[in-house]
Amino acid sequence: MDFALTEEHKMIRESARAFVEAELMPYEDEVEKTGEVRPELLEQIKQKSIENGFYAANMPAELGGGGLDALSVTILEQELSRTSMALQYAVARPSGILMACNEEQRERYLLPAIRGEKVDCLAMTEPDAGSDVRSMKATAVKDGDHWVINGTKHFISHADVSDFVILFVATGEEDTPRGKKKLITAFLVDMGTPGFEVAPGYESVSHRGYHNCILNFDNCRVHETQILGEVHKGFAVANEWLAGTRLQVAAMCLGRCERAIEVASEWAATRKQFGQPIGKNQGVSFKLADMLTEFKCAELMTYYASWKLDQGTMTDSDAAMAKLKATEALAMISDEAIQILGGMGLMNELPLERIWRDHRVERIWDGTSEIQRHIISRAMLRPLEQ
Repeated sequence: MDFALTEEHKMIRESARAFVEAELMPYEDEVEKTGEVRPELLEQIKQKSIENGFYAANMPAELGGGGLDALSVTILEQELSRTSMALQYAVARPSGILMACNEEQRERYLLPAIRGEKVDCLAMTEPDAGSDVRSMKATAVKDGDHWVINGTKHFISHADVSDFVILFVATGEEDTPRGKKKLITAFLVDMGTPGFEVAPGYESVSHRGYHNCILNFDNCRVHETQILGEVHKGFAVANEWLAGTRLQVAAMCLGRCERAIEVASEWAATRKQFGQPIGKNQGVSFKLADMLTEFKCAELMTYYASWKLDQGTMTDSDAAMAKLKATEALAMISDEAIQILGGMGLMNELPLERIWRDHRVERIWDGTSEIQRHIISRAMLRPLEQ
């Protein structure tokens, strides 16, 4: 087996790292202190990322995107995530769900998103429907050639800077062996549509400047041409994206793992106590060894799943294992890095306290660690069940 990265992969890594260090990292402290990314800074980063070929790098080249394969996108995500979420997300990667757009929708939503003229967000989670998506209460009811939407979504990331939302709501029910289940349909809904309000979300300990929002729908009417995919087939639209976004989360954790390890290693090599660098103490050096081992395991699993995605052979379990391992590796690494630095690790002069705070949400969003374990274990047991 050949584990070597190609020259193109190495070039993506080097150029992305240089971009992050020059264009994103200088603004980390500002974002942490203000909890905002200034509109002019957001536009500046977007334009710089377009110039450098990083904007919409995950979208097909024939549509104007970067045309990167899955492994290349993973490497790019890993490098971008060395900084804060609010800054890295200014380098937009439009949702892959938009590839389900028909010709008319491509002109209205997909292509503008690729060109940087519009930003999308995705709305699935509700106050009473998180992991159990099919228990959602937000509905759309057909009325002639329109659909009338009512309900609430929350924890909707970056809706405050988006131009439209990819919305999943219940449009009917079906009988299943476990009782009635909701039928889900996806809609493309423009911000500013009458009956649709974007409200501020909750104050979160993770990812300052990258806001969650609450979406309220009150008899919001959208035309049937804004259905993404087919009526009642929302999960078919979402399935490929769900696996891809779990790889995205895994890749983002890798970048933060790397940065935490770098900070801890430099500290261990230069901080002296009792006449020698603390890295010479086994209690510290073994921590570093365990941190690097966890990181490398997570990186290999994430790269392997990305490679399989390029081959068309990635399973839900592959993506689930990558997300599970990477998110939990980041939890361990960020905590141990702070332990090595002691009190300084908790001070905001260094990035560790941010990485430590930010890591907590990674084991929750895009499917909790428990959901990932459920996906993995079901795939193991299903072939053995009678």
